Amino acid sequence: MPTLLFGILLFQVPSVLGMDAFSSSLRLSLLVLLFVGTFAVPSLLIYYLFRSGYVQSLQLTTLADRRLPYFLTACVYMFLAYLFTFRMQLVSTVAPEIGILLGSTAVSILLVGLISLSWQISAHSVGIGGVVGIIASIMLKFSLPDLFFPLLLLVLLTGLVGSARLQLNAHTPAQIGAGLALGLIVSLFTVVWLV
Repeated sequence: MPTLLFGILLFQVPSVLGMDAFSSSLRLSLLVLLFVGTFAVPSLLIYYLFRSGYVQSLQLTTLADRRLPYFLTACVYMFLAYLFTFRMQLVSTVAPEIGILLGSTAVSILLVGLISLSWQISAHSVGIGGVVGIIASIMLKFSLPDLFFPLLLLVLLTGLVGSARLQLNAHTPAQIGAGLALGLIVSLFTVVWLV
């Protein structure tokens, strides 16, 4: 989900992140780095936990299986937010919003981990809800009509994700709705107050 989000921001409206002066190849390199940090590393971490016996299923179907992976993934995202905010000087100077949005995602994942201590919320819904919330609030805050069609496609994708989770019997409608609400709320507050 973060790769999708930053792909839209870096290539559809790079001026929002202050990246419009940078070449497409540099923005693509940044997107690849974000993909590695937000998808590849957490995926390998979950696979390691599965192979080591810390989680029973790669699908993280039980509450016990969800806790450790989500807390570790939140730590990875917090580390990335730290890197993009304080250690990567060029990026943090030109586009501090990247670190802020990564921090927002880390907070969402941490909240999923905390909720998973007692209830199974849909992390997929939290993720897509966060992407929709960030794109919608950036579109409104900065009056960017260029984001209308990406937002429309994201809303359709949100419906597909929710339907897929229901079809797989992975979640109840309440878990999906709660996930969407959590993702939307965290992302909206982040953009309105911090971006």
